[in-house]
Amino acid sequence: MNRDWLPLKTTPWTLGLALLLIFLLAETTALPQRIDYWLLDSALLASPATASPNIAIVAIDDLSLAQQGRWPWPRRTHAALIEKLHQAGAETIVFDILFTEPSADDAALKRAMQTHGNVILPLHLSPSSSRILLSEQLPSSELVSAAAGLGHAHVELGHDGIARGLYLFNGMGRQLWPSLALAASGTHSRRPDTPELPSFVNVRDDYRIVPLTGGAGSLPTYSYNDVLSTPPATDVFNGKTVFVGATAAGLGDILPTGFSGLSQPMSGVEFHANTLSAAQQRLLISPAPKWISIVLAAITLLALAILLPRIRPARTLIACVAAGAIILGLYTVLLTVFRVWLPVAHALIIPLLAFPIASGLRLTTTSQFLNRQLDELARSPRVALPEPAKRPPTQLLEHFQELFQPQGWLLMEGTDVLSYRHLGLADAPDNLEPGLWLHEGNQSWILLHRGNACYTLGLTLPNDLSREAIQRYLRRLMLSQTAPTAKKVRPSDNISARIERVKVATERLNHIQEFIRRSFERMPDGIIVTDELGIIRFANGHIEEWFGEPMPSLGGLPLTRLLEGHDPRETPPWHETVSETLTLLQSRTVDLKIQDKDFLIHFAPFALPDSEQYGIIANISDISELREQQRQHREAIDFISHDVRSPLVSQLALIEQLKRDPTHIGQSQLEQLGRLARRSYHLAEEFVQLARAEQLTETRFYECEFLAIVENARDSVSEQALEKRIPLQLQGTEDLWLRGNAELLERAVINLLTNAVQYSPKGSAVSLQVFRAGHQACLTIADEGLGIDQDELPYLFDRYRRQKSSELSGNHGTGLGLSFVKTVVEKHRGEIYVVSSPGEGSSFTLKLPIADPMV
Repeated sequence: MNRDWLPLKTTPWTLGLALLLIFLLAETTALPQRIDYWLLDSALLASPATASPNIAIVAIDDLSLAQQGRWPWPRRTHAALIEKLHQAGAETIVFDILFTEPSADDAALKRAMQTHGNVILPLHLSPSSSRILLSEQLPSSELVSAAAGLGHAHVELGHDGIARGLYLFNGMGRQLWPSLALAASGTHSRRPDTPELPSFVNVRDDYRIVPLTGGAGSLPTYSYNDVLSTPPATDVFNGKTVFVGATAAGLGDILPTGFSGLSQPMSGVEFHANTLSAAQQRLLISPAPKWISIVLAAITLLALAILLPRIRPARTLIACVAAGAIILGLYTVLLTVFRVWLPVAHALIIPLLAFPIASGLRLTTTSQFLNRQLDELARSPRVALPEPAKRPPTQLLEHFQELFQPQGWLLMEGTDVLSYRHLGLADAPDNLEPGLWLHEGNQSWILLHRGNACYTLGLTLPNDLSREAIQRYLRRLMLSQTAPTAKKVRPSDNISARIERVKVATERLNHIQEFIRRSFERMPDGIIVTDELGIIRFANGHIEEWFGEPMPSLGGLPLTRLLEGHDPRETPPWHETVSETLTLLQSRTVDLKIQDKDFLIHFAPFALPDSEQYGIIANISDISELREQQRQHREAIDFISHDVRSPLVSQLALIEQLKRDPTHIGQSQLEQLGRLARRSYHLAEEFVQLARAEQLTETRFYECEFLAIVENARDSVSEQALEKRIPLQLQGTEDLWLRGNAELLERAVINLLTNAVQYSPKGSAVSLQVFRAGHQACLTIADEGLGIDQDELPYLFDRYRRQKSSELSGNHGTGLGLSFVKTVVEKHRGEIYVVSSPGEGSSFTLKLPIADPMV
């Protein structure tokens, strides 16, 4: 089965359904209710209610029990308390003490209650025995008649056992009794809204949450015994509602609250007093209908299900946090301003779940996409470069034969000869180390291990200058693994396996990209790749070098702007060439000139991947050398058509003249014919020498001594100098070894000396100075001739270029001698420069790199 058999996408339907399922699952637990209780307690704890100044508590505490005796106390004691509070000016007295059974002291208590006139007594609902149904447990009839009102003493505990509120009305089916606090405020019993209910059904109505003023003891509390034993405290109880109840441990009812929990519970009388305090300040909190919470949760779910799939993953968390903040803001406003408690846990759970669910769906979609891409990548052809260390020796020998064309070879497996030519078993050396080449003269040997087999490979290389380069290349080849390849441990879990697959795929892609990038960078031509709008998306290093534009600025630059900025033209304009390539899908080849260099740019359209549009691949070739050769070819033809043909025509004319009158052949005519022949020979010789210099490569270099070359050149020109009585003064005694072609170097020095003698007056001197400057061998030839005009110096070494002053003086040259000298010097990676002033002579200096003869 395909691991992507259930394709998932982050859509409103998938996200909404996932949120709904997990939301319904959360609803089966107590988690939403716990969150609602925690939010409510946190809000009430953060801002406790202010205690009403009209409420006080008389507590039956441990001190009172110790002074008044064991519980229950005689009811005349409570009558005495009422008389004390009446004398102190208490407006309302509320007892949280049950008087359900008649007593002999009921008459005294009744008289005290009647005297005060506003005493509230409690009732509670409970079965009188295990066999009797739930019923109302009222005070004795005598006390009921004297009481100003009756109120139920029941406090509602939440599902977590914490008292947070009560029902303002509670009773059986026929009558609903107000709570003690409500009865103290003057509210009496009322009929239930459903009169058809039986009389034994417990009915509760109008639940309210009570914001407490704090923990136990937060309201003014006075000991029962102290109130009885001291004179009436009018300053304490005057005009107040006084609650009387038990706070002693083990006597009264204990209620865990949000302020204390089970560690320091609150007594029932304190809770009822807090209820009256909140009611007087209109702080009681009403729960919102349950359907509002469901609607809010549905709206939140719908909004996030529609919004999250449409926004970027980075904003998903922000949207979920914003939704939670809006819900909490609404919750806070309703609770603090409108005194309405809206349980928002149902709605708050949704943004809490939406982020991981949306992220999980996106990760699932991403994982499925990666799996498909990884599978496609695994099936696609790879640009692999097999390691030479893994190739069989027979294949290596075949490759070496094609690459190096060795004169001989030998391949053995152990002592068995597999292939040989001009090499035998006796030629193989004994001291071979595995994987390391041993070079002995023009023979190269290596010992290879493939599996359990041992191979010996030997090559006989050409005995020329390429041998050393081939041997250096062989040393760099890794034909044997130096260390055993560690076996890859396949990850056991799915995530690690995918990560490993992504890592392998990424390395493969990086390898392909690096292979392509290096291939483009090493290409001899400049490469530009554009998109469908002719915007440059890739360029290799040649483009940066030739156009002088930094690589970051090339990306995103229109191709037409680049070309127009360096080679503006009107016919045809660049934008027309580029646009036609894209629109007509036809290749174009155009000349391009950048910084005095000639180029040929070829535009070719190519189909962009996953698109119906086409881009452009522009291949730019440097044809400056070709154009220079064409120019030189044209100049050579012009030169031959004029300078070479002219003496030949003169010779032919003179020969025809002699043929017509052979009896009158004079000496002057023969000399003239000789001069014309020598001129023709001299022109041909200079052409031959220049061609040899242009074709010179380092393969024709060898060790030669520069001072000896200069001496030989001086001797060759000495006769010509002697005729003009010009001494050739040579200075220098140090042997300077070069790696070059001594014949062409000598010819170059002869050309310089010939020019120096030819353009120097009789009786002047020509000096030659050979010296070393750093790692260069230098030669300076100075004469005392006519000198060279400053305007002609930049063109001095151009071929076919003749000096105007030389032509006027009668020294006719070909214009190839100095061009030959410059070509020879450049082929030897040297340099030549001249210093000259008209009438002061000229000084030519050659600088050539010195080579160590021991290398």
